[in-house]
Amino acid sequence: MRCVFDKTWGIARRTGCCRWARGRPTFGAAPPSRAGEGPERVLPASVSFSSCLRPPLYYNAPAKVTEQPIDRFKRRGQRPDAPAPSRTPILTRREHLALAPPPPANLTAAMHILVTNDDGPPSPESSPYVHCLVKHLQEVGHVVSVCLPHTQRSWIGKAHMIGQTLTPTYYRPGKNVHADEADAVGTTHHRPAPSGDVEEWVLVDGTPASCVQIGLYHFFQDRGPIDLVVSGPNYGRNSTSVFALSSGTLGAALEAAVCRQKAIALSFAFFTRNHDPVIIESACRHSVRVIEALYQRWPTDDSVDLYSVNVPLVEDVERNATMWADMLQNYWSAGSCFEEVDADGAGDAADEEASIREGPGGEADVKDGTDASANAKRGHKHKHFKWAPRLTQLHKSVDESGPGNDGRTVKEGKTCVTPLKANFAMAEGAFSRKEFVLPPLAAATSQQDLPVRTKNPAVDGPSPPLIRAIVAYEDLYVQPLILSALRSLGLGDKLDLVTELPSTGDDGVSLASLLPASDTRTLQITPYEAIDFEFAASHPQTCLVNSYMIRKALIRKHYLSSTVDHWAAKNPSSVLRRHVQRSEAFEVDYAEFLDDALVEAFDLRESMARNDEAPADDNPAAREWWILKPGMSDRGQGIRLFSTMEELQGIFDGWEAERPDSDDEGDDDDDDADGDGEENEGAGRGDGDYITTSHLRHFVAQPYVHPPLLLPSEPEPRKFHIRTYVLATGSLRVHVYRHMLALFAAKPYRAPWEHSPTDIDSYLTNTCLQEQQQQQQSGASPSSPPIDANGTSLTLRNTVQRFWSLPLERATLDDIFTQICASTGELFEAAARAMPVHFQTLPNAFEVFGLDFLVDAAGHAWLLEVNAFPDFKQTGGDLSSLVEGFWRGVAREAVAPFFGVEGSVAAEAGDGERADMVLVKDVDLGRR
Repeated sequence: MRCVFDKTWGIARRTGCCRWARGRPTFGAAPPSRAGEGPERVLPASVSFSSCLRPPLYYNAPAKVTEQPIDRFKRRGQRPDAPAPSRTPILTRREHLALAPPPPANLTAAMHILVTNDDGPPSPESSPYVHCLVKHLQEVGHVVSVCLPHTQRSWIGKAHMIGQTLTPTYYRPGKNVHADEADAVGTTHHRPAPSGDVEEWVLVDGTPASCVQIGLYHFFQDRGPIDLVVSGPNYGRNSTSVFALSSGTLGAALEAAVCRQKAIALSFAFFTRNHDPVIIESACRHSVRVIEALYQRWPTDDSVDLYSVNVPLVEDVERNATMWADMLQNYWSAGSCFEEVDADGAGDAADEEASIREGPGGEADVKDGTDASANAKRGHKHKHFKWAPRLTQLHKSVDESGPGNDGRTVKEGKTCVTPLKANFAMAEGAFSRKEFVLPPLAAATSQQDLPVRTKNPAVDGPSPPLIRAIVAYEDLYVQPLILSALRSLGLGDKLDLVTELPSTGDDGVSLASLLPASDTRTLQITPYEAIDFEFAASHPQTCLVNSYMIRKALIRKHYLSSTVDHWAAKNPSSVLRRHVQRSEAFEVDYAEFLDDALVEAFDLRESMARNDEAPADDNPAAREWWILKPGMSDRGQGIRLFSTMEELQGIFDGWEAERPDSDDEGDDDDDDADGDGEENEGAGRGDGDYITTSHLRHFVAQPYVHPPLLLPSEPEPRKFHIRTYVLATGSLRVHVYRHMLALFAAKPYRAPWEHSPTDIDSYLTNTCLQEQQQQQQSGASPSSPPIDANGTSLTLRNTVQRFWSLPLERATLDDIFTQICASTGELFEAAARAMPVHFQTLPNAFEVFGLDFLVDAAGHAWLLEVNAFPDFKQTGGDLSSLVEGFWRGVAREAVAPFFGVEGSVAAEAGDGERADMVLVKDVDLGRR
């Protein structure tokens, strides 16, 4: 074998051949054939799917043998005639895949991606997409290695060429990527380039699965470990089981999966042969987003080995929905998929001569001048066969199927993602682990039915009961992350997921109606208004819900102020005195009564009086500045700065001028109600930054923290606050999630006297309001916020960062985290003990909160507010793995102990992941 040094990859590349030997590819020359033997036959193994009741689906392993690779003839774009029976699998999940827009190239975590396909090197006729995809993957910063079949290898499944020696050639792609452009098709060479100045792909005269093996283990090692294998984009869809069973694209992804590599099979579904380069570019950009989002959220519980992604080549594919979809089980109808081709005259001259002379009725068969053909026993008629499947029956099976499967989803112009496992799919009985009891030997011939031993609970022990998990969070960002976290519990088919709630109008959802029995172990993770607290109260041992019923003491700002005041009065040494600013709470029904409302706000009135007495030209920095917060608003609405009574009165007068109907009395707040359902951070309260009628009553004023901690590394430092995700469980354990966020203001920070009171962008760090303002300025809808050229939200691009990645000394970061943990733990105990009427824990409930802290220039952390049902979208798509990690911690610390499965979960979680959830308070309130 000869080695050639290739400067492109910086390695000595083997230029010998590769053959399949004992299940793995090895380099070496092929042994000579034994005398008298012909070439060994190709024995590729095809693959099959079987759908199951809930995702992920199961991808079956090889079962079928064919003699040689079959070319694609008329696979795409045809509508043959015969109908086919269809079967629609039953799924409990129908949800969008919340795609994370890719960050700018310089911030993307670069992957080493191996690209293969079953269509071969770029070709305008059969492989028009691969070059475009490679280009887009490279443009966002990924390292892309390419190993493809040297020619068309469609419909070959996960096959390998037994006994055939595989030889690589080297392809240098053209400058352009589309077939209608000059220099679009590259050149092929028998030896690698001696210089490393050219891009070079490896072509192998084998199957797509073989290309994966050779690409993984025999080339590209100098580029580092391969993170992901992408097979495709296929020239045509691979939706429904009939296509997927024989797909070389899925076969290559399967080969990568059984090599323990993450793999994605990508297929482009077209509806016309007029391929618009603009649409292809759009589909490739969209595919990169899907690939990156799937990789970032790849389940850690081995529940998925590979994904099959079908992208339709339609306009606006990047804006159309991307859906989870099961695979439609369909079948060929009666009749062959091969077309007979008359072979008479089809052979070469020698074959024709042999047929004439040696065949029936030929010269060799005539004896004594008689006609032997009349009575001769004829053998097989020699024919040729051409692969010509009738695709119309497959299209009809899609048309006749129900909604939600992969075929229907692509037909509707949406991208679909199907999670798969690379294993044999077995029937239900295969999982019973029961003994197959044979009859006695003497009676074996007379037995017709073989008995199967049933499980005896007294001997074998009871089966683990089913857990019905009703997860309908109504947030397309966090819903798939919660589902992935629950699957990390390792419950398998004992976890029954329901992801949609029935429409019940204003009557609420009855949990009992969703359960097979009232004693079913039940987990409910839904919006506050959909939680069946009555059912949870009557089933404390079997039903776990994701919210406490009453928690005003924490989530309403004026109640939070009272909570801290009550606790600090009883506990003078409390850390809350040092981490929660003193607050002045007051009520204002109408702006004209503001002066009366402040009668009992002694500290605030004295401060404003001192500021009023100072000369107008005096140094404004000497004033004490205050921040005004409406007690029941969220998303940063209504927050203002002031220092004098005149400024405060102007704020309230301005609100009434903006909303002249604010004196209507028909919309009172719900202070007297038991529930706290409206206080969800993600729930919008209308457009703009005004205060609605129901909010124009309760307010708190606090001394403004100035100056805040700023990052010296920024040329124009911006203010930021720290978002901390907190889990409260039962009565009462409190965990702080270690991976916190830093949320930055939109503009550089300025002191409060240096800007207009309404210029909030320099001191407000709430990304919800920033995004709302961006939408209003750009004219975008709330569901389609403005994005940059890379598809990244303009609002979140530079406003959200990991706390532990901030350019601060490690000791400073550790000290801030310690302060946050101490104050968080004591805050929850204070609410439970000092305000038990307004914070009532439940033993069968947990709740996640978002706590916001501001750090001053001295490194002191101050609590700003507590948010129920925090808006996880503030984290952004780039950091969605952080949110998923938090929900895995929720599943581990709240869900698993309640249902008694914490042992298996602890075994699965690593030490680092367990340390991410920091226990900051564990108190017994007598309700456990």
